[in-house]
Amino acid sequence: MAALGWLTPRRRSATARSVLAGEASAEAARKTSQDAVADSGVDVSEEPEFPVLGDEQAAAFFDLDNTVMQGAALFHFGRGLYKRKFFETRDLAKFAWQQAWFRLAGVEDPEHMQDARDSALSIVKGHRVSELMSIGEEIYDEYMAERIWPGTRALAQAHLDAGQKVWLVTAAPVEIATVIARRLGLTGALGTVAESVDGVYTGRLVGEPLHGPAKAEAVRALAAAEGLDLSRCAAYSDSHNDIPMLSLVGHPYAINPDTKLRKHARAQDWRLRDYRTARKAAKVGLPAAAGVGAVAGGTAAAIALHRRRR
Repeated sequence: MAALGWLTPRRRSATARSVLAGEASAEAARKTSQDAVADSGVDVSEEPEFPVLGDEQAAAFFDLDNTVMQGAALFHFGRGLYKRKFFETRDLAKFAWQQAWFRLAGVEDPEHMQDARDSALSIVKGHRVSELMSIGEEIYDEYMAERIWPGTRALAQAHLDAGQKVWLVTAAPVEIATVIARRLGLTGALGTVAESVDGVYTGRLVGEPLHGPAKAEAVRALAAAEGLDLSRCAAYSDSHNDIPMLSLVGHPYAINPDTKLRKHARAQDWRLRDYRTARKAAKVGLPAAAGVGAVAGGTAAAIALHRRRR
């Protein structure tokens, strides 16, 4: 499958395509966002300082893969499309290998992610956007719902309970990200925007995938449109690729961090939290309920590991 020649995921500074991708994602997110409706009953009364109750100029931005959800959303989506006969067995094997590598390594490999995006674009070309949105709802229930990290979900709910908007920010297609955000009761999602004409996918992207610097541009564009003060906002991610986004906000958090992000976060005195093994990191400024989520997330990871070894 032909690679996208203009895609350079290792680039650290924003390019014209990064800005275009970010602005397109922000526009798509604002069109599809809705008020948060979920109520998980999380009690954050023990941590009144942050998030600040009623601060309308503050919001939270969450990376998706390995931050909110175990594994990569795009790979889970690929499994669902295979089940519905969108592509052949050899393509599923490629998705399965990429997902296995991603889960074991715990980091985003640019070549793997690019290959997955190329595959996804070719698969959805000619299909209607509404069709993929509907299928996305089904795939969420089948493969994604049980992979949400309880600890990260508690953090998002703390922002919602404080009256703040919460956005997913991901390289996954914005349609998938929007489904996940809605099912979690979040405000909306910033994601990669695939071009469509008259509601049908063309097989091309608008700009580039929402990855690295493009994520930061999307957050910047959305903040400007929403009247947010980024110094009062929070961002959460597991990947060093998201350092540009994390560096934009006044409250950056490293969640389930890869090695490079962990090192950077410690050097910058950013807050850390790891839900993969229930390890406790810096607690300052984290909602009390997140501690309970960490234990639950660690238990889920232990069960999954046990099942793999059997």
